[in-house]
Amino acid sequence: MSRTFDAIVLGVGGMGSAACFELARRGRRVLGLEQFPLVHDRGSSHGHTRIIRTAYYEHPNYVPLLRRAFARWYELEQLTGRHLLTECPALNIGPTDGELVSGVRASVREHGLAAAELTAPEIARRYPFRFPDDYAGILEANAGFLYVEECVRAHVDAAVSLGAEVRADEAVRGWKAVGEGVRVTTDRGTYRAAKLVITAGAWATTLLADLGVPLTVMRQVLLWFDVARSAALARRDTFPIFIADVPGGPFYGLPAIDRFGLKIARHYGAPELTGPDGVKWETTPADEPPVRAFLDAHLPALTGGMTKGQVCMYTLTPDRHFVIDVHPGFPQVSVACGFSGHGFKFASVVGEVLADLADRGRTDHPIGMFRATRFSSE
Repeated sequence: MSRTFDAIVLGVGGMGSAACFELARRGRRVLGLEQFPLVHDRGSSHGHTRIIRTAYYEHPNYVPLLRRAFARWYELEQLTGRHLLTECPALNIGPTDGELVSGVRASVREHGLAAAELTAPEIARRYPFRFPDDYAGILEANAGFLYVEECVRAHVDAAVSLGAEVRADEAVRGWKAVGEGVRVTTDRGTYRAAKLVITAGAWATTLLADLGVPLTVMRQVLLWFDVARSAALARRDTFPIFIADVPGGPFYGLPAIDRFGLKIARHYGAPELTGPDGVKWETTPADEPPVRAFLDAHLPALTGGMTKGQVCMYTLTPDRHFVIDVHPGFPQVSVACGFSGHGFKFASVVGEVLADLADRGRTDHPIGMFRATRFSSE
C-alpha cells in the first residue's frame, strides 16, 4: 500500500488528535497513524480528567498559550456539542517562598491574573486541608479540569468529519525525509506526504532519536479514594483542584465527581526510564503509601479506602519544558514531545501551533522557549 497526503501525523493522542483536527479544518489531506486503538490507555492521554489552570508556576511564558487553549477547548465544545471542560478553582499550596508559590506569584504579577493569596489557617477554615503555618496558598478562579478521553475523541471525530483519515492499530516502523517530502513505513504499508507531524509521546524516544533532545520516560500512577463519609467536603462546589508542594511531592488532586471519589497523584518522584518499554502498567501495593501519607497528613478528613488505580506516562525533558519546533534537520517535519507531565491542557492550542508549523514553518504563538536546539550545547 502506498498513498500520498498533504500531512501525516504520527501518534493520535492528545496532541496528535488536535493536530489532525487543525490540519483538516484548513482543508489539508491528513492521515493520522496510531499504533494502539483510538483513545487507548497505554500512553499519556487517559485517566478521566486533567487539570487546566492559568496562574502557571512553571513559567509565566505559558500563560498566553493557556488563554488560547481555554478558548480552543470552548470552541471544540461548541463545534461538537460535547462537554469537555468543567470550571473549578485551583489552589496552589506550598512554603511561602517555595518554587510553587513563587512561580504562581510571578505569573499572576506578569499577566495581571485574578488570584487571592491565603494563609495556611485561612485555607484550613475554607477547605479540609491542613498545612504548617509557614505555608501559603494562591487561589485562582480561571481553572478547571478536562475530560481527557472525551477531548481526544472529540478532536478525532471532528477531524474525521472534516475529511481526515485516522488509522488505529497501525504501528509506525520508521520515517524518512525524501526530497522535500516524507515517507512513513508502518506494519501495513508505506505512505508519502509533503509534511510530517510527530506527536508520538513516549515513543518519541525512538522516533525522534536524532532530534538531540535527551528524553526520558516516567511511570505515573493515578489513584482514587472513597470520600463517602465526608462527601460534602469533596464536591466540586466545596473542594478545589489543587497542587501541593510538600516533602515527598508535589502532589495534585481533583474533587470527587463520580463514585470513585477523590483523585490524587504524586507529580514526579518515580525513576526515569529510557523508553516506554520499561513501564509497568499494573498498579502495585507500593503505589499507595506515598499518596496515603499525603492524605493522612494534609487531608485527614478525606482518608477513605482506595477505589481505583491507573497508570500513565510522562515523557520528560531535562528542564521539564516542552519541545515544539520544526525539526532542525528537516524543515518538512514538525515535532511536539517532552510535555513532562503537564502538557495535556495545552493540546487544543498545540494542535493549532503544529498546523501553523506544517503549513508555513512558523507560528505567531509564543513558542520560543520550546526550541529543540536548546539542549544542543549540553
